[in-house]
Amino acid sequence: MTATRYDRRMYAVMNDRRAAAAYATVPRRRLIVGAHIALTVTGVGAWISTVFGSGYGLLVLVAAVMLPWMLLTGLLNGSTRGLLELRGRMLDERQLVERDRVRALAHRITLWLLVATAFGVGAYGVLADAPLQTAVAPVLVGVLAAHWMMPLWVAGLRVQDDLGDDEE
Repeated sequence: MTATRYDRRMYAVMNDRRAAAAYATVPRRRLIVGAHIALTVTGVGAWISTVFGSGYGLLVLVAAVMLPWMLLTGLLNGSTRGLLELRGRMLDERQLVERDRVRALAHRITLWLLVATAFGVGAYGVLADAPLQTAVAPVLVGVLAAHWMMPLWVAGLRVQDDLGDDEE
């Protein structure tokens, strides 16, 4: 199958190296992933509190977190050169194998997160003597967000440094 105009444009965007200095090293990528996780937890937590709680005061926090979260998402996608965003026909064999590895590892991490969450919600129901319906919906939204973002976080942590001109 041939690359479409959309494929070529997305490939160009994902491989634009103008921001490469921001994610050029492992510590920088770890910092970006950590900040992305923190912003995701903050934004999703505020959204959950708004939807399942009373009042809309935390909606401002969701809006405030959105722009830096999008910028960090772009940096993570750039650091992986679009590993998870590009269609398979735009990736070489090595990238396809790496994408499969990232997805498998993210799947395992999410599985254990789900197991821990199930035990946590069960313990909450027993210890707090509260109906589980009050905890299940917000917890499911949180786990869904983690499941959605986990491949990007794993890919951001697994990406290798680019070789410099003197190392080639």
